Amino acid sequence: MRYCILGTTRALRDDGTAVPLGGARLRALLTVLALRPGRTVPAGVLVDEVWDGDPPADAAGALQALVGRARRALGRSAVESVEGGYRLAAPPDAVDLHRFERLAGEGSRALEEGDAAHALALLEEALALWQGPALADLPDRAATASRWEARRLDARRAGLGALLALGRAGEALPELAVLCDAHPLDEPLQVLRITALRDAGRPAEALAAYEEVRTLLDDRLGTAPGPALRALHTELLHQEPATPPAPGSAHRPAPGRPPAVGAGLPPAAPAPAPPGNLRARLTSFVGRDSDIAALRDDLGRSRLVTLLGPGGAGKTRLSQETAEAAAEGWPDGVWLAELAPVDDPDSVPEAVLSALGARETVLRGAGAEELRATDRTGADPLVRLTEYCAPRRMLLLLDNCEHVIGAAAALADRLLAHCPQLTVLATSREPLGVPGEFVRPVDPLPDPMA
Repeated sequence: MRYCILGTTRALRDDGTAVPLGGARLRALLTVLALRPGRTVPAGVLVDEVWDGDPPADAAGALQALVGRARRALGRSAVESVEGGYRLAAPPDAVDLHRFERLAGEGSRALEEGDAAHALALLEEALALWQGPALADLPDRAATASRWEARRLDARRAGLGALLALGRAGEALPELAVLCDAHPLDEPLQVLRITALRDAGRPAEALAAYEEVRTLLDDRLGTAPGPALRALHTELLHQEPATPPAPGSAHRPAPGRPPAVGAGLPPAAPAPAPPGNLRARLTSFVGRDSDIAALRDDLGRSRLVTLLGPGGAGKTRLSQETAEAAAEGWPDGVWLAELAPVDDPDSVPEAVLSALGARETVLRGAGAEELRATDRTGADPLVRLTEYCAPRRMLLLLDNCEHVIGAAAALADRLLAHCPQLTVLATSREPLGVPGEFVRPVDPLPDPMA
């Protein structure tokens, strides 16, 4: 049996099927036990956390009855009675939260040891375990969940650092923009973002981002940037512009960078990267060939297609696999905007701008673009987003729309009305309700493919 508490509490059998867990208190009990797998949880602690400090008159009897329900659902041996309390008979790795902690720790250590590729694989596996807010079914979750959310942020930082170490700054920038908006005073994140801008060949934007952070730290905290930010700023100020090597001279690498193999030769012109921000998947994809074919037909007929289904049905993966397979149909790219991390509906346009790598881009004239530093008092993000998308033929994936359904629907309606070459593929647990929307239900994979 495996237990999931990074999101809605679930119990999964070895074959991956879910065990029905009816009732909020039963899920709360399992959450408390799964936080401490293999360890005794005193009865008093269980009562206090499950009933949120308001226990029933016969607390001991109510707890026994609840444990009985858990055993009927999970199997009698799943919850053991011990002196003074109960314990979940499971190793730590059977609980997603503890598996996340192990994988994230191994990934961070691999990054420190210089194995960025292995670190990235471990950290992506760890972060994929998150299916929603930590301990979502615990009545009083704030204090405990905040520690795990902070650990998740650490893992995301490390994963982005691994991407930069692998020379994939362009892939890291959209997520860094979102995280830096959410945590503007987090200096390690800002270091990563400015480094990514530098490594992506955008030094002017890197300097503008540094100045933005410096001003913010001074206004809010009355402090100057720390040593890491200052050192990065100095490097940017003294960075020499790239110049073609003189005839017969050796090619000199940029300051602060190790020379590449064959550095005596001018570097070959890099192949243009395909537009978009879809990341390579680490696992194979089976059992959805007919769904992909049908969805490609849907996208050829409708400019708004919504994949509708419950959590865990595979909507996100299906949307990405289909978009990647059909990417040639959108010359301006396939772009994924993840809406699950967005807490404020008003931030949805800004989050999509960041996903497009266009948060600091304003359209001027017929197709020309002019970069500027972020201006919080400037044009409305929805207006900027509309201007950016209007001349482009692109596919926009809006993932997990149910978290901000009203704002996602309003954004899709606005973009489709003003951007005639844009197509939107959404995933959601409920329809967006926008005129012209085509809804395709997605069911979980049947056995034996699951």
